[in-house]
Order: sequence, then structure tokens, then C-alpha cells
Amino acid sequence: MKKAGFRIFLYDFYHYFTRGERALWCCSIALVLVAFIIFDRRDYMTLTASLVGVTFLILDAKANPIGQVLMVVFSLLYGAISFHCAYYGEMITYLGMTAPMSVFALVSWLRHPFEGDRSQVRVRGLRAGDGIITLLLCGAVTLIFFFILRAMGTANLVPGTISVATSFLAVALTYLRSPLFALAYAANDAVLIVLWVMAGLSEPSYLSVAVCFGVFLVNDSYTYINWRRLKRQQGEKTRA
Repeated sequence: MKKAGFRIFLYDFYHYFTRGERALWCCSIALVLVAFIIFDRRDYMTLTASLVGVTFLILDAKANPIGQVLMVVFSLLYGAISFHCAYYGEMITYLGMTAPMSVFALVSWLRHPFEGDRSQVRVRGLRAGDGIITLLLCGAVTLIFFFILRAMGTANLVPGTISVATSFLAVALTYLRSPLFALAYAANDAVLIVLWVMAGLSEPSYLSVAVCFGVFLVNDSYTYINWRRLKRQQGEKTRA
């Protein structure tokens, strides 16, 4: 009976995703593994973080709260990786901001399911007041972090500071359940690609992390597209 129940679970989970989403996840996993084989072959923490990352992204694209649980796990792993590379801004950002705010986002998502379905959060538009407050907080956080990171001797200070700004916007918009959170994460991905390519110039194994964030960029772009679609579908169901 347990085996039958597990098979049913796997069948339902498999068909929970569209064919395109399954292809996106499989291609993302394949690219991460290939990058690990080519550039690294040693740092299994980086590999684990990358695999967790592409998995939480496909769940985020479905507006599933489980994605935020995996985001916390990814933040802890990525914070440790950043510490070893002296990217203290990334470490502080993910351990001190992204991970805790992902917990708040998880609570927000669980408290706002769409029509009682806890596997899909209710998508909402960004109100003008929310946007202004978010931008003001982002500016304050970025300024404070700039001086902190400079005092700590953070490698590649300017892109590191920009990463703080985009990360804050991303987690804040995630909490607000706005589709724009995916665009903020995509912007953060672009900054992180630059950061890890720069790190890879002295240590080639870090190029696997750059490839990982390239994969993230594609996934976050899809997440934005799908959340816009979900927002439209939810509006149509509510009006029906």
C-alpha cells in the first residue's frame, strides 16, 4: 500500500508541472551538472546549492510555497559558499536578509492561498504605496551595506553592493506576492553572473557558480511570465 501511495504521489507530482516546465527543470539540472564536471568536480556544497536552487525556482514559478522553504535552504548553502570566496556582501545578504525574509514570505504565501489551494499563492498587483516604501527601504539598506562591506574589505565592492539592492527588492516583492519579484531576482542573477565570473578568473571552479546563476536567470524570466499568466487566470476565476 505504501509503495502504491508513493507511486501515486510521484505520478501526481510529475503531472503537476507542464511539459515545458519539466523540460526547463531537466535542462537546468543538466547544465548545472555539466558545469560542475567541467569547472569543479570537488565542491559538492556548490553542486548541492545549485540543484536546490533550480528546484526551488521551478516551484516558485508555480507560486508554490514549498519553493520558499527550499529558498531558505539555498540561502544557507550559498552564504557558506560566499564566505569562502570573501564575498561578504553575498554572505550577509543571504544569511542575514534573504533567508529570514524568505521565512516571512513563506508565512505570507501560506496565509494567502488562492481559493483555499495551499499549493498556489494568490498573486497580487503592486500598490503605489508599497512600491514607494519598498524603494525607500531599498535605498537605505543599500547605503548602509555599502559602508559595512567597504569596512569588511569585500571583494568587488560595487557589484556586491548592487547585488544587495537587487536582493532586497526581490525578497520584498516576494513577500508582497508581486510578479515583479521574479524580475528583481533576474536582475540579481545578472549581477551575480558578473561577480562569479570575476571570481572565476582567479579560481576556475567558481565558473560553475556563474553558470548556475545563468540558469537561474532563464528560470526567473519564466517565473515572471508564468506569474503574469497566473494573475490573469486568477482574476478571471474570481470574476466568474
